[in-house]
Amino acid sequence: MAGVKGRSGTNKGKDKPFAEALRMELKAVKDSDPKSLRAIARNLIGRAANDDKDAVAAIKEIADRLDGKPAQAITDADGGPIQVAVVKFGEG
Repeated sequence: MAGVKGRSGTNKGKDKPFAEALRMELKAVKDSDPKSLRAIARNLIGRAANDDKDAVAAIKEIADRLDGKPAQAITDADGGPIQVAVVKFGEG
């Protein structure tokens, strides 16, 4: 729920039925099956090596899986970095 106090909006610890179904199906196939996880990864690497429109998307997917997705910059309304100041009360 959006805007509910005390909730971060993340899905940590929640059921992910589609991800679980994918894991179950991937465990059920054999490595020699063209639809096995290794075959899918091999296909993705092959697409990244091609010189076509799918290559950029495949390269991005591989990079995101290996290095993690880039952090999103937090900026103010003008696009500049957010300025953070520490204010201490009761000292001085």
